[in-house]
Amino acid sequence: MRALISVSDKTGVVPFASALVGLGWEILSTSGTMKMLREAGLPVTSVSDVTGFPEICDGRVKTLHPKIHGALLARRDIPSHMDQLRENGIETIDLVCVNLYPFRETIAKPDVTMEDAVEHIDIGGPSMLRSAAKNWESVTVVVNPADYAQVIEEIKAQGNTMRETRLALSAKAYTHTAEYDMAISTYMSAQAGLPKKLYLSYEEKQPLRYGENPHQKAAFYKAPAAVPYSLATAVQLGGKELSYNNIQDANAALNIVREFDEPFCVGLKHMNPCGAATGKDIVEAWKKTYEGDKTSIFGGIVAANREVTLEMAELLKPIFLEIVMAPSFAPDALALLQSKKNLRLLQVDMSKDSASRPQYISVNGGMLVQEQDLTTKPVEAAMCVTKVQPDAAQLQDLDFGWHIVKHVKSNAIVVVKDGMTLGVGAGQMNRVGSAGIALRQAAATLAEMTGKDPVTAAREASLVLASDGFFPFDDCVALAAEYGVKAIVQPGGSIRDEDSVRKADENGITMLLTGERHFKH
Repeated sequence: MRALISVSDKTGVVPFASALVGLGWEILSTSGTMKMLREAGLPVTSVSDVTGFPEICDGRVKTLHPKIHGALLARRDIPSHMDQLRENGIETIDLVCVNLYPFRETIAKPDVTMEDAVEHIDIGGPSMLRSAAKNWESVTVVVNPADYAQVIEEIKAQGNTMRETRLALSAKAYTHTAEYDMAISTYMSAQAGLPKKLYLSYEEKQPLRYGENPHQKAAFYKAPAAVPYSLATAVQLGGKELSYNNIQDANAALNIVREFDEPFCVGLKHMNPCGAATGKDIVEAWKKTYEGDKTSIFGGIVAANREVTLEMAELLKPIFLEIVMAPSFAPDALALLQSKKNLRLLQVDMSKDSASRPQYISVNGGMLVQEQDLTTKPVEAAMCVTKVQPDAAQLQDLDFGWHIVKHVKSNAIVVVKDGMTLGVGAGQMNRVGSAGIALRQAAATLAEMTGKDPVTAAREASLVLASDGFFPFDDCVALAAEYGVKAIVQPGGSIRDEDSVRKADENGITMLLTGERHFKH
């Protein structure tokens, strides 16, 4: 029995080849792999000795030869195939262990040149894999070091791999080459400026019990490359398995968290924030988040951009929550929260990364693709369009509200004060409806905090309001004035902008126009 081994990822290859040699197999190899195996003391035959032809063109041509591909493709059950091998002095190859040049890793480098990328396009490797995979009835093909142990165990037990194993490994090999070709095609098309085809390659991370509703099947897939603020690479430290809706909500929470550098917490339900706040530390941020809406957080998700401390964990524990996410958990905090057996605890990579990546949304019969909305203009005094100018405290709240409202379902209105949300109006069919919800909620929250009448409490607070889209009429400004709002930030761009500015001036409200919108449908 003969095996051809030529790998870029050399993880575990020496023990694998050593086991095959111990079982009486002959090893064929090329270049760097051959050197490594020989240095490990293993007997290895050079592919060039088999083909009678040297490696040429800087190694671009070494395995593209009939004595390799004939040895892989000949069907053992067809006498004429075997006769032709004998006539041409070709011995069969029964196992191929190959993985490919690191093309994806190469093009991911920020300073990669096209010449370097092209040199990392493997030719012989995919050819051998496809030949071996096509003849899976007789040839075992291995692309992943994780499969080495099973292959060796089966050969030890019965002299060869099982038929069903060879079929499964064949499928893996074709997946490996397909993903490789997708990456090359996408890169080369971009270099040539050709019309794009969209190739997606995602691996199943986990099956889900069901989807959005119990009668819908679902699974969670992860992209090939790890990125920050991703549930695909999060470490679960406690609680039940994530559900489809958990994943949707948690992803929305992580997108809000990434907006802030200072200590920040968000509580989230149904993909909308129900409370969010900054603080001098994470405990203060959580206290303000909770005070902003003690009711809606029930059964919700909490995400923090700092380590969860014991003090924070003690505040979280009495509340019914689905998920708590953070970059880390203090050991005593983790132990306390793990005592709630159903509470899902997720440690998430929150390292800063400004790279914009594609966002995919499926529609019936198609796919929408856009860049992620990662940039948010800081709100500055120069954006003011009213007679009344914002003071420093208002500017801070305007900026805070602007970063929050972009993550609320349109039409979106957020009412804030002192770095915390007090009212959130989401997903209404008209903007004044969202404003009414947010303002009434803010007034009710302030009434609970102060013991005063809701409207009085709101008027005395001098609230700040943020809108994700422009005001088509001045009705939102008029309603805001009734609740004592003193500062508003919105994108502007309506043909009736002047009406809203005039209404703001009439009521002594400062208004800032950012010139950018953040719809979230």
